[in-house]
Amino acid sequence: MPFEPSTRRLSLAASLLAGTALSISTPVLAQDTGDTAATAPTDRNVIIVTANKREQDLQDVPASITAFGTEKLDQLQVNELQDAVKFLPSVTIQTAAPGFSQIYFRGVASGENANHSASLPTVGTYLDEMPITTIQGALDIHAYDLARVEALAGPQGTLYGASSMAGTIKMVTNQPDYGDSYGAIDLEGNMVAHGDLGGTIEGFYNFALSDRAALRVVGWYRHDGGYIDNIPGSRTYPTSGITQNNSAFVEDDYNDVDTYGGRIALGIELDDNWTIRPTVMGQVQTAHGSFAQERSTAVNDDLQTVQYNPEYSKDKWLQAALTVEGKIGNWDLVATGGGLWRKDRVESDYSDYAYFYDALYGYGAYFYDNNYDLVSPNQYIQGGDKYRRAFGEIRISSPQDAPVRFIGGLFAQRQKHEITQNYIVDGIADINVVPGTGSDIWLTRQDRTDRDYAAFGEISFDVTDALTLTGGARLYKYKNSLIGFFGYAQNFSSRTGVSACFTTDGPPLNENPGGTLAAPVVDGTPCTNLDKTTSDTDAIYKLNATYTINPDVLVYATWSQGFRPGGINRRGTLPPYGPDSLDNYEFGWKTRFGDVTFNGAIYQEDWSDIQLSFLGENGLTEIRNAGIARIRGIEADFTYAANGLTLSLSGSLNDAEIRRDFCRIANPDFDCTFDPGDGRTNALLASAGTALPVTAKFKGNALARYEFPLGSWDAHVQGAVAHIGKRRSDLRDFENALKGFFDPYTTVDLSFGVKKDGMRFELFATNLFDERGVINSGVQCLETTCGDPDGLSTTGGVFYDVVIKPRIVGLKAGFDF
Repeated sequence: MPFEPSTRRLSLAASLLAGTALSISTPVLAQDTGDTAATAPTDRNVIIVTANKREQDLQDVPASITAFGTEKLDQLQVNELQDAVKFLPSVTIQTAAPGFSQIYFRGVASGENANHSASLPTVGTYLDEMPITTIQGALDIHAYDLARVEALAGPQGTLYGASSMAGTIKMVTNQPDYGDSYGAIDLEGNMVAHGDLGGTIEGFYNFALSDRAALRVVGWYRHDGGYIDNIPGSRTYPTSGITQNNSAFVEDDYNDVDTYGGRIALGIELDDNWTIRPTVMGQVQTAHGSFAQERSTAVNDDLQTVQYNPEYSKDKWLQAALTVEGKIGNWDLVATGGGLWRKDRVESDYSDYAYFYDALYGYGAYFYDNNYDLVSPNQYIQGGDKYRRAFGEIRISSPQDAPVRFIGGLFAQRQKHEITQNYIVDGIADINVVPGTGSDIWLTRQDRTDRDYAAFGEISFDVTDALTLTGGARLYKYKNSLIGFFGYAQNFSSRTGVSACFTTDGPPLNENPGGTLAAPVVDGTPCTNLDKTTSDTDAIYKLNATYTINPDVLVYATWSQGFRPGGINRRGTLPPYGPDSLDNYEFGWKTRFGDVTFNGAIYQEDWSDIQLSFLGENGLTEIRNAGIARIRGIEADFTYAANGLTLSLSGSLNDAEIRRDFCRIANPDFDCTFDPGDGRTNALLASAGTALPVTAKFKGNALARYEFPLGSWDAHVQGAVAHIGKRRSDLRDFENALKGFFDPYTTVDLSFGVKKDGMRFELFATNLFDERGVINSGVQCLETTCGDPDGLSTTGGVFYDVVIKPRIVGLKAGFDF
């Protein structure tokens, strides 16, 4: 049976508020292009953001936001979202490999396993105006020529909708510039400790076609050197006595990555009031090997693993979008829409599953050839996903200098996800092969469709010159469906797979052997055993009061709601799961005193009807609305920038815990003493008061940068420290004890650079002391099996810990023209 892999009290001390719990937001401009000819900063203490879907000074937005612009992203050595997250105090990331990452805000995480038919993420991601959230995770966009990355903490449901329940990440690209033609090329060479060489070449050119038209062309190629070694190993399957080795796949530094892509953006001012901006952007990313170090008796050192089958992924995506902006009278109108096409192909080792189920339960006896001779039960996965997303939004907003202001609109999107996973055992008997496949012992081939429709609006009223009240609402409807096939051949199982397929007259085939199979609905399936739909219509709300003490100080209080759509449990005996929701109660402040900014927020978030996902019977993911949780925390940022010196501190404190016992049968109507009558007790998996996994109680960072003249050059030296505390790996107590806690770790980054006349050179080091911080941990099957808690196998359990990148030392050069 295929396992669906799992990705995985607070003291508000005044001293922490004033010092440690602070956030990096070094000032940049919205259209800052680094050191190019377009850079013309008028006030380095102004950060322009679009969190409220219009351009505003960050200090005027009554919300918790961290923003990095083009220049800051370059200074922090950000190549991808994971690099930026370590400097975002409220954000945590879990990744299994490039293109397979999940993002969390403020500890809103329950251990979702990101399975293809499970819950959507709790965080929405946007590329410019377009939502790009997928079940697989955020697009792994190479961070070049981005105007900024905005991290919007807390529910953003009224303006951003579904899956922005806990927060939103916005990646905003630099737009075409009508003012001049200019460009830049940037080069980098680097070396990863214990690994191989890497490098980057990237560049852009801005064509000013006229005083009302411009074209921006951007391209990049990046090679990341590998640092995980696949070392020699062998294992003998007990039932058959067949010995397997991995000699064909042994390789040092085998997890290298190649990423290339580009963007073309056109901007045209039709007249003084109307602008159109079509954009096309795409990327291809190819990754080899595993990105986890193995924890087992087979390895003796860090950054090593023993894999017996190919490990590979290729992720391709293309986004096309069009935005039209204009005025109807003195009201602003924005109409935007687009499409996202994403396709990935994955090969994964699954031999741990095969070995442990044979060693512990004798499953190897089921794998034989046409002559009934036992074959190796070695198993591997060949999978793929196709995403097709269409999106559209139209919104209007009233003049922003009026005492009553309104913004509102209509939103619709549809995403289809074609899911294919082939679980392969070579050489098995034809009668055990899923019909229509080569040697699949299990096939998953499903089409998932997620639809969202909404009408939204916010209205603000200036009660006085100092006090503003805002109310917002979003009326939404979702409809999600899942159809297709999953399971075994009929001979291999009498309950799942082909045996559970629908027939023309209703009952499953095993209950009506004479029935005729219905025609396959999904291409590539022998028949259909899954066809479910769920939908709901509801509304969420927001209230905010903002008081401006003076032009440099404001305070605000917010109650806001976010939601995540419900979905399908593919196991036929389970009903669909409903939406979960988050209520956020937040008090915050924004202050600017000359060269100093100090912003922060104190909050409580109540998470209701949590979509708890876990591996149930037969290793299939089950999702139940069963949990409630409370998150209390504080986050803040402090920045000083003057006379060439920038000092920044940031951090967050989070106390996130469940408020109800989590039982094996996650049903809010029963406690853990309930007996379901199936021979198993409703076991207590985690007690009320257990901390939510993934997010540390404390996360913080500090940065110091000094810019100074060096002869005829402008020079800088910079140091950055980032720390993340201890975290649970799993919500469930027993599984967490097996996998272990994630230990705290601290990284240090250094850089020194010079620039002159459009030339830039920089020497840098990230993770200088080569910390081995763990950000994710998993197994290939149930932790109680592949983790081997009873020590019944000869090799013990096998866990895979995804670690941060080792130390990287590199040299960058850039040239403007």
